[in-house]
Amino acid sequence: MGKGMKQMQQRLKLVDCVIEVHDARIPLSGRNPNFQYSVSSLKPHILVLNKKDLSDPKYNSEIEKRLEQDKVSHVLYTNCKDQGCKGVRQLIPLATKLISSSQRYNRSEEKDYCMMVIGVPNVGKSSLINTLRNRHLHKSNAAHVGAVAGITRSVQNRIKVNEDPLIYLMDTPGVLTPNVPDVESGMRLALCACLQDHLVGEQTIADYLLYLMNKEQNFKYVEHLGVEQPSDHITSVLAQAAFKMRKTQKVRNLEGGYVIKPDLTLAASHFIKLFRTGVFGPTMLDKDRLF
Repeated sequence: MGKGMKQMQQRLKLVDCVIEVHDARIPLSGRNPNFQYSVSSLKPHILVLNKKDLSDPKYNSEIEKRLEQDKVSHVLYTNCKDQGCKGVRQLIPLATKLISSSQRYNRSEEKDYCMMVIGVPNVGKSSLINTLRNRHLHKSNAAHVGAVAGITRSVQNRIKVNEDPLIYLMDTPGVLTPNVPDVESGMRLALCACLQDHLVGEQTIADYLLYLMNKEQNFKYVEHLGVEQPSDHITSVLAQAAFKMRKTQKVRNLEGGYVIKPDLTLAASHFIKLFRTGVFGPTMLDKDRLF
């Protein structure tokens, strides 16, 4: 990940605007503080809070007030699955306005605009590029997209996303702060798939999710997982869910025979997937940091 930051710094002189993409469910957690000081502070900067369809919009005004304290004044909310969403429509015009009113330094003679997309893993950087490309040029995907954190490995060639004015984007690998400041931030990142599941553990992530849902008195998991009643015991919840899904595994016992046990890891992955796809409803994981 550090290599990606160095590559971005080297190419900064070729860029007119920095677009930082982050997950709208965690607008504060996990944002790399180095962005402001080593990349975005030198160029016009737009923060795109993606996956707005999974985030609770009633906190948007508080998010913007909190971000203003960090000198982030241009915030857009997007759903890259919807090319017609307001944030996607506003991005190119806003970027054009910011670039045209800025001092472009060594790029002042260039007629085209070039923008850099940055952000932590798996927040939709490549999806945003492809959405813009499809919307403005009606062309197929140019940047590889995947659901695994860090799938875009190296700074790619420029990708044209607009004809008039001529605008190019560079896709970059996600850059995550090596030291997550606290456990809570790490768990929120993991729950939103900004960290690969195996680094934290599916059952640990599921336990954190269960804690959050019970805290919010959101008991939709009872129906969707097929458990008897709300519970704060993750092993019991996952075991019931696994049996409901008929997902079991044979485990050898001390006598040399086999016993049938619920596949807790598979059940945990299913539970997490339900959250990530919005089955339990929109959420805001960072609301305690907004006030």
